[in-house]
Amino acid sequence: MQRSLLDRIYITFLVILIVSFGFLIFFISYFTRRSLIEEKKTTITNEATLIAREAIYSYAKGDTDEYGLSAIFNYYGKTLNSDIWYIDESGRLIASSGYFNNVSSSDDSDDKEDKSSSSITMQESLPVNIYSLDKDYDIHSNYYLVGDFYGMFTGNVITVNTPITFSQYRGPVDGTIDIPAGALIIHSTTSDINEAMTNIYGISFIPCLVIIIIAFAFLGIISRKVVRPIKKLADVAEDYSKGDFDVETGINSEDEIGQLANSMEYMASELSKLEEYRHEFISNISHDFRSPLTSIRGYVTAMQDGTIPPEKQGRYLGIVLDETNRLTKLTQGLLDLNRLEIYGPYLNLTEFDFIDIVRTTLNTFEIKCIDKNIAIYLNNHAEATVVNADKTKIQQVVYNLLDNAIKFTPEGKRIYIDINEKGEKLEVIVKDEGIGMNEDTQKKIWTRFYKDDTSRGKDKAGTGLGLAITKEIIKAHNESIEVFSKEGEGSKFVFTLTKAKSEGTHSGETEILVNPTNF
Repeated sequence: MQRSLLDRIYITFLVILIVSFGFLIFFISYFTRRSLIEEKKTTITNEATLIAREAIYSYAKGDTDEYGLSAIFNYYGKTLNSDIWYIDESGRLIASSGYFNNVSSSDDSDDKEDKSSSSITMQESLPVNIYSLDKDYDIHSNYYLVGDFYGMFTGNVITVNTPITFSQYRGPVDGTIDIPAGALIIHSTTSDINEAMTNIYGISFIPCLVIIIIAFAFLGIISRKVVRPIKKLADVAEDYSKGDFDVETGINSEDEIGQLANSMEYMASELSKLEEYRHEFISNISHDFRSPLTSIRGYVTAMQDGTIPPEKQGRYLGIVLDETNRLTKLTQGLLDLNRLEIYGPYLNLTEFDFIDIVRTTLNTFEIKCIDKNIAIYLNNHAEATVVNADKTKIQQVVYNLLDNAIKFTPEGKRIYIDINEKGEKLEVIVKDEGIGMNEDTQKKIWTRFYKDDTSRGKDKAGTGLGLAITKEIIKAHNESIEVFSKEGEGSKFVFTLTKAKSEGTHSGETEILVNPTNF
């Protein structure tokens, strides 16, 4: 069964919480237990020092015997809930608090009560010699062990080994020296530590459980704000995949999910126009190919059946040639655009003066500007106009933009070419006083074969590929091109080029490139 995103979040969150709290409780319990053991070891060591001073020194001086020493150990053992052994230098067990419970077979009721009250239970009888348990046992070191002490006890105990030494004066030469006198071994129960650890576990688990419950409550709230919108976006995306682009996400938040929802709705809006673009593309390309083919077929047929007399065929053959050139230009433009979009253009980067390109290109349109009484002005505000680019392709860009501007500029109006510096860039503006464009047209002009309805029928020589090719060339140079226009107020095309290191020679000039009144 496929789990939802919310299920995976809950499971992941739960696992993270359990593992985190598990590690936390483990480390807390580990270091707490270690601290309690160290504290108890210190306490037992201090008690061993006290017992040694009060009991073993008395035994060493002969003031008490082994039985009396065991009685003293039994008293301290009950008080400390411990089992106390005294080992001499040879490792022999001299006395122990367990003497009355393990060595003596007395049936005295008090002894039985004492034995039952002790939480330390011997698993075996007392050893005669400590080395019988471990031949490498070190009675001269101060250390502690945690365990059943070689199987002597039924449960874990803390065993502290405290070496015993007597100070003895050996004369003025040797002075006072310490003489080893065995060791005092105290076995203390860990029941108090276990009880403390149980309390710690209880105290830890309850807050952890409360935190997990609160965390899941917050997770449920967050899921409503994150997971549910994502699920809604997934459902809407599925509707889009089925071709239903009218479905809205209904998400209006200003966070990343809201941005994603807006992007999806915009994408759906653009995809809904895809069919419209497809029909428009087919209509445009059909019109642009059918018109010249119809003309060619008509004129050739007329010459073939004698409708056009031989003396006039030269003129109409010229028209057929023009239409053939138009088809060639259309086909070549389409091939060039495909090549630009798929492979990118091959750029032959050189340094050249951009103003020279503008002047050279204007020579191509001089007659057309004179026929329409259109003046073209160049306003240069740049100190350096030498750029680093592909000269041939940039000339094609200038040609396409000027051709478009002249096409949509009424008679008697003006076209301006402004050149500005923007840091390391040269900003070029081609502005006309033509009919302008609405926002929808501005989005479509970069589409291949697109022609504005206002130009349909007027621009029979146009292919609808010029601006599409222009954008691809500028894009290949890693530059930008934009259009700004309002209906009835003309259009402005702005593109950038990277300046070269060479110095320009046309700084601050304003000149009229084409002025029909001078002709």
